[in-house]
Amino acid sequence: MRKLLVLALVGLVAQLVDGSLGMAYGLTSSTLLLVAGVAPAAASASVHLAEIGTTLAAGVAHWRFGNVDWRVVARIAVPGGLGAFAGATFLSAISTEAAAPWMAAILFTLGAYLLVRFSRPLRANRAAGGLRSRFLGPLGLVAGFVDATGGGGWGPVATPALLVSGRMEPRKVIGSVDTAEFVVAGAASAGFLIGLGTEGFLLPTVAALLIGGLIAAPIAAWLVRIVPAQFLGATIGGVIVLTNARTLIRVGGLPGGVQWLVYGLLAAGWLASIVLAVRALRRVRRARATVEAATGSEAPAAPGHAAPERSLPLATVEG
Repeated sequence: MRKLLVLALVGLVAQLVDGSLGMAYGLTSSTLLLVAGVAPAAASASVHLAEIGTTLAAGVAHWRFGNVDWRVVARIAVPGGLGAFAGATFLSAISTEAAAPWMAAILFTLGAYLLVRFSRPLRANRAAGGLRSRFLGPLGLVAGFVDATGGGGWGPVATPALLVSGRMEPRKVIGSVDTAEFVVAGAASAGFLIGLGTEGFLLPTVAALLIGGLIAAPIAAWLVRIVPAQFLGATIGGVIVLTNARTLIRVGGLPGGVQWLVYGLLAAGWLASIVLAVRALRRVRRARATVEAATGSEAPAAPGHAAPERSLPLATVEG
């Protein structure tokens, strides 16, 4: 019972992070399950089954808060579902011994990407026009495949790509990616069901993650308007990197002294990323304050923030 309560809490925290960043529900949940000794395919299958419910709740909540661009959802969800189904089929077909380092390497890489990505602000690119299917289709396909094989990755691949394009408001990027993930989670679950059968899903774990995620979904849709995404992204990225480094170090057979050196370097990089994220956030806020003082009007919001009354573009300050 205590384990299920802990998993429910993990699902709640993971959904709060995911709804605020547009990523990291699968990364956070899958990382914990791997640490607990769950087989990679079963961990990814269980997380994706739980995500069917959490992404549905998150999508409805984001829609009610006006955070969804349905044209983007339509163009990215179907390719994402196809990629996820292929990824689930691939992961189901390989052994647990081969899958563990593969999955840990994907999670480690995505965690490192979060550290780098959220240590600096984005540059807006409004003049580039709308997003096209020739960009969204391949993006969804790759993100869906990585998501299923890594136990998470839809958000870390899709969300930064859309943010960097500068063609959508941050809150609509997050809302649209979270909404499209419902299709991705369903397709991945179907692939795991075919590849593993019903015994591949840990139903008590699924239920615990689902309950926590459903509680957090509407709160996260509201938090996306006020939470400093850079600090949160850098923090979660470090947790994912350090946790999955454990598996990679064990597979690599590094001696004890070298292991602690690697952990120390990774921890130092994590701390540096958080410091840079806080500095970048402060620079953006100072720039906004300067613009407001000079013009007497409200400046554009920084990534991960939105003014309470209206939609605002990305900040143009580059760290």
